[in-house]
Amino acid sequence: MKTPPAITDTEWKIMQVLWTKAPLTAGEICQALQREDPSWHPKTAHTLITRLVKKGALSFVSRGRAYFYEPLFTAEECADQASASFLDRVFGGSLQPMLAHFVEQQKLSAKDIRELKRILEGGK
Repeated sequence: MKTPPAITDTEWKIMQVLWTKAPLTAGEICQALQREDPSWHPKTAHTLITRLVKKGALSFVSRGRAYFYEPLFTAEECADQASASFLDRVFGGSLQPMLAHFVEQQKLSAKDIRELKRILEGGK
């Protein structure tokens, strides 16, 4: 199984549009992005789409003059890759310091603590 490529924060927005509804044309992707943030420029979206195709994160098929794009990896697969990359870069691949950091830095509700305990104890 192939590993998803590293995806930048801005590229992630393109992927999120496609994970919601694919296949889409570049124009449809840009329209979806502009609904969330009107400052998105079509040339920026096209550049990022091209970059994601080159990275192997997106595929496309042509139908007439239109290209329809779709993700080659699920959101979960990309999140797993991004999480592992973050863990390696920031915490030297060690889960315990990362978990301790987030627990110490965030205000956890009683519900959050129960959920963490359930996860740590191997529950689903």
